[in-house]
Amino acid sequence: MRKIDEPRRGILRGLLASLGAAALAGCDAASRSSWFPKVLKRAESLSHGAHRLVTAHQPLVQEFTRADLSADFRSNGTANPGTDIYKSLAANHFADWSLRVDGLVGNPAQFTLAQLRAMRSRTQITRHDCVEGWSAIGEWTGVPLSELLALVQPKDNAKYVVFHCADPLGGEQSFYYESIDFDDAYHPQTILAYQLNGQELPIKNGAPLRLRVERQLGYKHAKYLMHIELVDDLARIAGGKGGFWEDRGYEWYAGI
Repeated sequence: MRKIDEPRRGILRGLLASLGAAALAGCDAASRSSWFPKVLKRAESLSHGAHRLVTAHQPLVQEFTRADLSADFRSNGTANPGTDIYKSLAANHFADWSLRVDGLVGNPAQFTLAQLRAMRSRTQITRHDCVEGWSAIGEWTGVPLSELLALVQPKDNAKYVVFHCADPLGGEQSFYYESIDFDDAYHPQTILAYQLNGQELPIKNGAPLRLRVERQLGYKHAKYLMHIELVDDLARIAGGKGGFWEDRGYEWYAGI
């Protein structure tokens, strides 16, 4: 097992723990506070450039053993999208679900869950750190995002990978979304996970497919994936900040 930047993780966990009762109110309450976006802003200014320098030499986050698995991997954010479309897909065990990948790519494509499972997979046991102040260790299995990117062939002007999800937040017209840059998209531990702890991914944890971007905090790990879009600019998507919570004051880069 290889460790990366563990002292920095410890500092972050200490900061999150110190948030106390305010953190227990969850992401939405924190985003509405006057101090929380400022904390994240300061953290990002310290983390983005420095983290890229560190990870250039130590690219993997710590991986654990099955003995370290959390007894329960709780749900972060939405526990069930609950829309008619999602309920229909879940009722058929996602046999009719497919992931659309398009945008600035040479070969737009759609992938069924069976097709994704047939691709090269990666299994990793990692820790999930949430801004609400909790952590959990889980074993994730999925297809490396780099595998899909190789198939769709990103165009030269593509800079970001945007993940559009099935869970509506803030109304039926405001679905969860997130984005990462190509540094994280091609990282070997960035996968599209369809299993948790050796079992089919539970609905509360993002079935049928979720993003695991292990070098960032939990709100970046988009669940209930429906559509991946490659873009050159984030400004035209939803609130223009690169993610649902980023549009509400969180920082776009959430490295740990």
